[in-house]
Amino acid sequence: MSQAYPLAATVKDALKPGVKAARTRAEAEELAGALVVESLHTEWLSLSDADATEQMAANSGGVAHGFLQRYEDDKGAPVLAVTFWRLVKAAKAKKPAPAKAAKPAPEGDDHTDDLYFRSGRTKPSRKRFVDPRQMDLFETPPEA
Repeated sequence: MSQAYPLAATVKDALKPGVKAARTRAEAEELAGALVVESLHTEWLSLSDADATEQMAANSGGVAHGFLQRYEDDKGAPVLAVTFWRLVKAAKAKKPAPAKAAKPAPEGDDHTDDLYFRSGRTKPSRKRFVDPRQMDLFETPPEA
């Protein structure tokens, strides 16, 4: 069973029951409607033991599953990791960097040519030393 993450603007919205959930970004963008999926976001909540148990139980049977994980901090207090698809309004969405137009490579302009392989760059630079006496380690036992 794969994980599904809720679609929400804030962590509080992600913890509400009945929130739409998606497994992939494409599915999240389809369910988002007019909103834009900014990223798959994780927020950490420090709660009391009772509140953490309550949150885990409340979100165990919904459409979204696996998005809520329980950990402990260095003092043993519960910490919940809430992962959700963060939604933002279209105006607040990050603008993608403009893509640079790639120049088409001229025909026959291959950067690896025969000279590269003939020059010895792909061969080991030195030969490994083999001791001619290495078989002396396995001498035959002296005759008795």
